[in-house]
Amino acid sequence: MLKNYLLVTMRSLLKNGTYSFINIAGLAIGITCSVLILLWVFDELSFDQSHPRADRLYQVWINATFDGKINSWTSLPLPSYEALKTENSNIKNTCVTDWGGDHLFMVGDKRITKRAFYASEEFLEMFQFPLVKGNATTVLDGPTSIVITEGMAKTFFGDTDPINQVIRVDNESDLKVTGVLKDIPKNSSFQFDGLLPWKLNETKDWVKRSMTNWGNNSFQIFMELNNPSNKDLVEKSIRGLIVKKDPSDYKRELFLHPLLKWRLYSDFENGKAVGGRIEFVKMFGLIAIFILIIACINFMNLSTARSERRAREVGIRKSVGSRRHELIFQFIGESLFISSIAFFIAIVLAQLLLPYYNNLVDKKLIIDYASYEFWLFAAGLVFFTGVISGSYPAFYLSSFQPVKVLKGKVQVGKNASMPRKVLVTLQFGFSIFLIIGTIIIYQQIQHAKSRNLGYEQENLITVDYTHEIGNNFRSIKLELLQTGVVKAVTKSNSPITDIWSNNFLGWPGKPETEKVIFTTIATEYDYTKTMGIKILEGRDFSEEFKSDSMAILVNKSAMDLMQLKNPLGEKLDLWGKKRELIGIVDNVLMGDPFQPVKPMFIVLDSGWAGAVTIRLEKTKDLPASLKKVESVFKKYSPAYPFEYVFADQKFAKKFNDINMTSRLATLFAVLAIIITGLGLFGLAAFAAEQRTKEIGIRKVMGASVSSLVGLMSKDFSRLVILAFLISSPIAWWLLNNHLQQYKYRVEIAWWVFPVTGLVALLFALAIVSTQAFRAAHANPATSLRND
Repeated sequence: MLKNYLLVTMRSLLKNGTYSFINIAGLAIGITCSVLILLWVFDELSFDQSHPRADRLYQVWINATFDGKINSWTSLPLPSYEALKTENSNIKNTCVTDWGGDHLFMVGDKRITKRAFYASEEFLEMFQFPLVKGNATTVLDGPTSIVITEGMAKTFFGDTDPINQVIRVDNESDLKVTGVLKDIPKNSSFQFDGLLPWKLNETKDWVKRSMTNWGNNSFQIFMELNNPSNKDLVEKSIRGLIVKKDPSDYKRELFLHPLLKWRLYSDFENGKAVGGRIEFVKMFGLIAIFILIIACINFMNLSTARSERRAREVGIRKSVGSRRHELIFQFIGESLFISSIAFFIAIVLAQLLLPYYNNLVDKKLIIDYASYEFWLFAAGLVFFTGVISGSYPAFYLSSFQPVKVLKGKVQVGKNASMPRKVLVTLQFGFSIFLIIGTIIIYQQIQHAKSRNLGYEQENLITVDYTHEIGNNFRSIKLELLQTGVVKAVTKSNSPITDIWSNNFLGWPGKPETEKVIFTTIATEYDYTKTMGIKILEGRDFSEEFKSDSMAILVNKSAMDLMQLKNPLGEKLDLWGKKRELIGIVDNVLMGDPFQPVKPMFIVLDSGWAGAVTIRLEKTKDLPASLKKVESVFKKYSPAYPFEYVFADQKFAKKFNDINMTSRLATLFAVLAIIITGLGLFGLAAFAAEQRTKEIGIRKVMGASVSSLVGLMSKDFSRLVILAFLISSPIAWWLLNNHLQQYKYRVEIAWWVFPVTGLVALLFALAIVSTQAFRAAHANPATSLRND
């Protein structure tokens, strides 16, 4: 029986080559899309799953009320690291780290810059990154120890055993290798090539001062529980720790954020988790399902439309004793066979497209053919597409009555027309929705990119601050200005494209209960000149005024908040001291490009620096200018490679996630339309075939080609218009809700909807009219010969 079914299936596929191609091609493209999307989805879902104790690990967060709402962040006071260990018996351990950063590693003449964390000795005991060499409980105990990855060990030492080898870090400290880790997987929230001992970090003056300072939120603290079911009890016991230790401070409450939610649930609103990247995962997961369903709809439509060709076969099989469930099994089996062919074609396509797709999503995704999970997924996908695609045609075809079909009295095309219309409408509705969504996302990106930045990005570069640069900053600045290619130089606690510090500020008339966080910029002279920031009132810091060491600048957003009538000369409260307001600057977009600019203040503090910013003179030979700048840095900081980043390139990275969303949405919208177009082509060809005699009679009666084309296109046009009327309001509602997460957002333009509907209609007409023209130009004598 199976052999007979297979033989019939192969004959049917070969006999109807065009329709077989459309079915298989549509399913193959749909499965390819689904496989690529789901590779990305599974990678996102796999983040941090490899830690053996993942379910017991948490990061300690703070909830604090200011700016009229509850704000959540991950930076904590350093004393809470030790205090938390004894706060509850359910706490097994805590560890502390800095925020990670690039460090210079040197062995002999070899020097590389790699990312590393300062981490306390409990870090590897808790997170259990696999060690190739060394003991997790002791490798970070000493102040001169270092743990490196296999990749770094290979770079520096080749095949030599790296244990006890010495690596010089930041041209300051000689550290001995005590452990070697396997390279960190890409799906880990921690990305680093080295771990530096926390005890070494404690030798720094600012860290020493922080050890007893409950008001300095500058550190990451992680916690391991004995049992994850005790999370609520632990949270309750630690919630008021900071207030208890420092009752004079503003109210800050601690809570725990599980490791397994770091990647996907990192957005908090008013103290509660409201999502994060999980929204992208859900969205693309749904897109994968819908694209697959669109491909399945093609199969169902063409199968039912051409069911007249199979009607006599069903009648004969039933007349010789075949039962309905056997026919259902046969037709679903055919569908599974076709979906199997389509799946293997799709896997070949996915493998070929994977390098380009990885560039698109900035990942290194692979199809793991050795994994049993892959083959389970493959079997499930083939079964799903086969059953979904073949179920309706199978039940429909198997319902034919043999007496009627053998007499030729069954009008199967007419009976199947309504389900086909519904399915085609669904296809176009989803395609229209994807097109509208793609346009709106693109507009949102362009809206944010076109914002007034408040500074000039052109020819602005940033160099990471190092102790060698700090020791020679004045000389470096002077020599850079003397090169003739540099217009201005400054240093600051953060680059112009990032916010690394926030603090409270007081002003005359501020209500005692009001707490407002201000973006904090600590800098040297020439900050506004270098950045190209406009001074709206007053003046900038100047070496001519010695009192400027206790002066302060604020931005326009801060002035809108403080509502000072005569602001210049007012005394503002900062860190327990009074500072004179000497100038007001324009708003500078340093943070999230989709959010309003926060209140900001700028103070002089030459000892607090994290970046050097250089404005280059305009030139046609930028490489030559950079060479001159490099020569100055090489002179005063020879150990470090000269590395820089342009401000516009760094700013563009803020759009990485939404750009990826836009690119993927565009790609899959196009593919969804292609799949829909394939199905529509098949249906139009079949409709033209079914109406051959009708068209012949109309031509004999004098009908023009244009009227015949219009007649055939009318039904499909109605379906596209109906799809547009259904999907447009749904698209508006969903996209409007999506845009609510952005404070700075585009308004959805009304013209997007009619333009999208018109494009979809023209696309459908272009496909249908090709078949309509062919039928309309056919010789009526040929089609009417038998009548």
